[in-house]
Amino acid sequence: MKEKRPMVAIVAVASLALMYLPSAAVALFSVNNARYGLAWRGFTLQWYARLFGNRDIIEAAINSLVLAVVSTLVATILGTALAIGLRRAPWPAALLRVFDLLINLPVVVPDIIMAVALAMAFNVLRLLSSVFEMGLFTLIVGHVTFQISFVTLVVKSRLEALGQDTDEAAMDLYASRLFHFRHVTLPLILPGVLAGAMLAFTLSLDDFIISFFTHGPESVTLPIYIYASIKRGLSPEIHALSTLMLVLTTIPIIIAERLTRRF
Repeated sequence: MKEKRPMVAIVAVASLALMYLPSAAVALFSVNNARYGLAWRGFTLQWYARLFGNRDIIEAAINSLVLAVVSTLVATILGTALAIGLRRAPWPAALLRVFDLLINLPVVVPDIIMAVALAMAFNVLRLLSSVFEMGLFTLIVGHVTFQISFVTLVVKSRLEALGQDTDEAAMDLYASRLFHFRHVTLPLILPGVLAGAMLAFTLSLDDFIISFFTHGPESVTLPIYIYASIKRGLSPEIHALSTLMLVLTTIPIIIAERLTRRF
């Protein structure tokens, strides 16, 4: 029988309020008819209409979506291959510990350090090729560098949960490596792959620091646009844009959670 602990419930509710009240306030002001001030002037959707009529915002949204989709696809493929290689190949224990450290570094290292390192690397590489001029390509490369770690960790944890029984059974039945991967390994790790991809997509949409250091004048993303707009003063269009970004980043998380629960 569950014990009644009112203080625990109060702390839980207060924590949730601290987490979500700022976002709820932004969503509320995005439908407030007042352009300035905190007073409620009635419900309106005009700020969303103006938002979709703003060419700069549309271009930034397209850049963000292209960046998130392409970088997620690349990071998911590379991260899944890396997780399988680390889990299934006969690496020495000492070398595996080194690999684990290298994979976890991009997760724990501050974004500003990675951003500065990427900017310096691109400054050197563009001396060799104009491909590395700051723009959409450098944005994609920059996002893939940190997305790979998250995908690898998620897929690797899924592989560790499965164990080696399925591999041994497939080998006993003389399954080829390709057949084993397509019909055994991939279906079993698919929830982890999808969860890692959704996480990478969400992180790409939300990222500001690495995007700020690796973008060009023609590759402004939504977080960078919001930052530049805030410096000029908050407007209801920014509230509407922030609310839409919140929804866009919430939907992939819900989908990943549902897919993971099904398996």
